[in-house]
Amino acid sequence: MTHDASPAAPAAASPERRTVPSDAPTTGRLIGIDLARGLAVLGMFSVHVGPDVTVGGPVGFLLETARGRSSALFAVLAGFSLVIITGRPRPRTGRAGRQAAVRVVIRAAVLMVLGYALTALGSEVDVILSCYGLLFLTVLPLHRLRAATLALVAAVGALVLPQILYAVRKFIEEGTWADAVVQVDPLARISGTDGVVELLFTGDYPALTWAPFLIAGMAVTRLDLTRPGTRSRLALTGGAFAVLGYGGSWLALHLVPHALTTIASATGGGPASSAWWSDTVGEPENGTPLAWLLVAAPHSQTTFSILGNTGVALAVVAACLVVADRMPRLIRVATPVSAVGTTALTAYVLHIVALWLLTDVWHVAAVEDDTMAGLPVLLAVMAAALLSATAWTRHFRRGPLEHLLYTATRPARHVK
Repeated sequence: MTHDASPAAPAAASPERRTVPSDAPTTGRLIGIDLARGLAVLGMFSVHVGPDVTVGGPVGFLLETARGRSSALFAVLAGFSLVIITGRPRPRTGRAGRQAAVRVVIRAAVLMVLGYALTALGSEVDVILSCYGLLFLTVLPLHRLRAATLALVAAVGALVLPQILYAVRKFIEEGTWADAVVQVDPLARISGTDGVVELLFTGDYPALTWAPFLIAGMAVTRLDLTRPGTRSRLALTGGAFAVLGYGGSWLALHLVPHALTTIASATGGGPASSAWWSDTVGEPENGTPLAWLLVAAPHSQTTFSILGNTGVALAVVAACLVVADRMPRLIRVATPVSAVGTTALTAYVLHIVALWLLTDVWHVAAVEDDTMAGLPVLLAVMAAALLSATAWTRHFRRGPLEHLLYTATRPARHVK
């Protein structure tokens, strides 16, 4: 979620008097990534705090656009963080490489513990941090691969893993083996969840279908984003994936006989016509039909949804990088959003804690109805995050929890 080289104020020393490591990302590139990460955080705020998308109109459309796509953007940027830790443009080797790998492992463990702690609060938010922790461990062995190889692995994962997940979930529906695994899973006993089974298969963020997002982010980070045309190609690639994912789903749903009626029946009469891009279609209630694999709703865990969400994420990253490098006036205006990106872990955790407190103590948070009553709450939460993050980053390089996470990885320095 975070990267160690958070953007700080440019040093006063001249370029001739400063030595920049060859694998250090440029300030502009970091600001662009922080801007994208800040947009992802604010997008998740809108999902967790704002009114339901059924309010319709421009507000409803923006809220629905953020659903699922914000968390996917977050996951893609997590891949950026992993490569920054392990070295770019070339992976660290020898002792430095081992230390970097241990740092990733420690971060993963901390994120998993923090994620389960937030889940234990019992808020309405489906916390993604535990999934991130497992994903860091899952994709770490790939960190030495080149951009083209990583892109190929991500593409194959997007094409194959959703089908495997569908088969595994059908197997779970038809048997009791998953319950038996949960009974002997120490993680399940400690966390009070379904443990590894939930993280891999049955949860809202199954690692099996979220790994391609991180791997795609790793591939992007391996690119030389300063070369002419690279960001343009990245944006075009993102647009092509979005069209292939959402457009392909729309075509499949309309060309495959009875696909829409089957999905509508499985979701209790939900608006199947929007299943090619919107979560308003709902989820299958009594078993998942094969036609569900044609859906591209952001949380549907299908090939179409992974392609579409990845495409949107790549386009947003490309746009933010262009803004950071070529539009200094606009990036100054967007400084509060970049500040939220710099303190993304802190902002994410605090907004969940705030929701828990407001819901259980004052009963005023997370309005989930078809009115606009939640909009003032959403705007207040966003304003608080933007103002506090801007004030904090004026004086500190990392957010509070980002600093604690960085400190927790210091034992990796002792690895030989």
